[in-house]
Amino acid sequence: MYQKRDFYRHARYVHGWLSAFAFLVLIFFSITGIFLNHPEWFEPAKKENTSTISLPDELLAEIKAKENPSDLILNYIRQQQADALIGRYQSSEVLDGEIMIHLESPAGSSDVWVTLDTAEMEISSKPASTISLINDLHRGKNSGTAWRWLIDISAILITILSLAGFILFLSIKTRLITHLVLIASSIVLFMWLIWAAI
Repeated sequence: MYQKRDFYRHARYVHGWLSAFAFLVLIFFSITGIFLNHPEWFEPAKKENTSTISLPDELLAEIKAKENPSDLILNYIRQQQADALIGRYQSSEVLDGEIMIHLESPAGSSDVWVTLDTAEMEISSKPASTISLINDLHRGKNSGTAWRWLIDISAILITILSLAGFILFLSIKTRLITHLVLIASSIVLFMWLIWAAI
């Protein structure tokens, strides 16, 4: 009897301790889910910005000497035009005297093309629209390691919170049948909605 009471008491503690953080996360993902369901509420994607920079001879020589000069190029751009780049480094390619670098994050994306023959560098940046920013944060796309950890930890906490809530829900003996009927009805409704969606 005492073990059962202890079990339910611990379930209440877990439910209470996790609620503060888990409910904030639930609110965030619930609201962003509604926003994703209604993209027409937001402004269209912003225009792409393009600029061109001529490379100095010394930098050009350094770029040619490196197998993958992406860091060198990106650092130079940040020194010359601090706001020109959007996003984090994703990939680069060196091919036939041209260097292509791609950056991306929830805030938007940038592409850099360097033509070694002409010593010209073109930077094309596209800021994210509000809906694409929300979409990427909601899904964890291009959002970095810390945000992906947050999503994973949140999912685990919400699962534990939900299980603790179910334990407390089913611990009320006088309403056990009613609660079991509610759970069964919810499962049937949820399965029907999945079937209707596909």
